[in-house]
Amino acid sequence: MACSCSSHPLSTRLISDTRPRLPPKRRSLVSCRSSPDGDEKDLPQVRRREVVLRSSELAVLAAIFHFSGTKPSYLGVQKSPPSLALCPATKNCVSTSEDAGDFAHYAPPWNYNPQDGRGKKQPVSREEGMEELLQVVKSTKPDGFTPRIVEKKNDYLQVEYESPIMGFVDDVEFWFPPGKKSLVQYRSASRQGIFDFDINKKRIKALRLNLEKKGWSSEASF
Repeated sequence: MACSCSSHPLSTRLISDTRPRLPPKRRSLVSCRSSPDGDEKDLPQVRRREVVLRSSELAVLAAIFHFSGTKPSYLGVQKSPPSLALCPATKNCVSTSEDAGDFAHYAPPWNYNPQDGRGKKQPVSREEGMEELLQVVKSTKPDGFTPRIVEKKNDYLQVEYESPIMGFVDDVEFWFPPGKKSLVQYRSASRQGIFDFDINKKRIKALRLNLEKKGWSSEASF
């Protein structure tokens, strides 16, 4: 008898988010069926049908239980020393405030007036840099997450990114620190779970690539 089993990736994040204190476990949404005569030609159709049904069930759960999580109280520019918050120990966050040796969480800051680019000939002001950042944030939706501007100041921007199906929310911050260098610090973190399938890293990379088209650059490889 042949048996085909498929797992739905969203179920993994759902479990880790609803039970954060327990070790992550992978639950598979299983569809095992074989025809009486041993013919396996219908199995691919069965798997696709099962995935569609399970996806619909997850969407219904998301409508009933919104998995946005609680907004952290420590968001914003920290006072001592002035910086964005560090990441938790979980692997679902990146921040420019981390030590460069922390490969799981560190990300290099951006420069909106790089010296090997427009910084020499046509540097822009901090206000113009913020406007460029806003344009990119509003137009970039990596992995289908929808951005929502929560707070905007002259040197600080806070954005919530919501997932398209389950309503998971990630908090993303950008800070233009004082000084002569045209740097931008940032932090991107998931509210729930213990790992994010590199969604936060992918988001930061997508934003950086679009900002590079406007003349920005990264201070180091990432």
